[in-house]
Amino acid sequence: QVQLVESGGGLVQAGDSLRLSCAASGRSISDHVIGWFRRAPGKDREFVAAIFRRGGHTYYKDSVKGRFTISRDNAKNTVYLQMNSLKPEDTAVYYCAADRSIILSSIRRDSEYDYWGQGTQVTVSS
Repeated sequence: QVQLVESGGGLVQAGDSLRLSCAASGRSISDHVIGWFRRAPGKDREFVAAIFRRGGHTYYKDSVKGRFTISRDNAKNTVYLQMNSLKPEDTAVYYCAADRSIILSSIRRDSEYDYWGQGTQVTVSS
C-alpha cells in the first residue's frame, strides 16, 4: 500500500513558476511508475507527465513539453513536477498517481494507476 500527498499548488500569474511535490509513504516508490494528472473545471482528468521506474525515462503531454519537468528523488521517496511559464489553461487540480506494474504503453491512462493523492489546486491568472 502506498499513500501519496501532493503539495505546492497555489495562485500565480501567467508566466510564473511552481514546483509540485508528491510525497509517498508506506513503501518505496522507486520501483513504481509515477504519473501527474490534472482536472480543469468542466473537463475530464488528463495526463500531464510520467516518470518510469528507478529514475527512468520521462513522458509529457504535448502542451507542457519544454515548460514542465518531472523528476524523482528516491532518497526522499518524493516526485516533483516543476512547472515554468504557466498559462491560464494550466489551471486545474493536479494529482499524482503511482503503480508498480503499469507498462509503458499505458502510462497515459488514469485507470491503470492503483494509488492516488488528494490533489493540489493550481490557479493561473491572466
